[in-house]
Amino acid sequence: MLLIYTDPALMAELPPGQTDDLLRECFDHVDALRRQGVVLESQMLGEAKAAKSLRTRQGRTHATDGPFAEAKEVLGGFNLIEAADMDEALRIAAELPWSATGCIEVRPVENLDAVRRRVGRTASVAAR
Repeated sequence: MLLIYTDPALMAELPPGQTDDLLRECFDHVDALRRQGVVLESQMLGEAKAAKSLRTRQGRTHATDGPFAEAKEVLGGFNLIEAADMDEALRIAAELPWSATGCIEVRPVENLDAVRRRVGRTASVAAR
């Protein structure tokens, strides 16, 4: 999973139109990777200021405005990719323009079916 973080302050400093140029470049690149079977899913998230964070502590649930934690960089979207190993995933991530205005976190995705089997909770047919 490529988690794409951006720094809103750096994005605001870009010359007019450059954000759209970056988006076009990213869409073109991701579309090419999708045609190659590398990108399985790609989504952009709404602004962090529109987020709600939910926590349950000592049986009480509380929702607050904003992202989970105060951070310079905020999660802006993700690309679910198919890569042979971490090196290939890092190579794919390096081709995306967002590392110049934030960070791309590359993280393995767990095999949820294997975890379900391990804990004795296989998915129901209706859930698939």
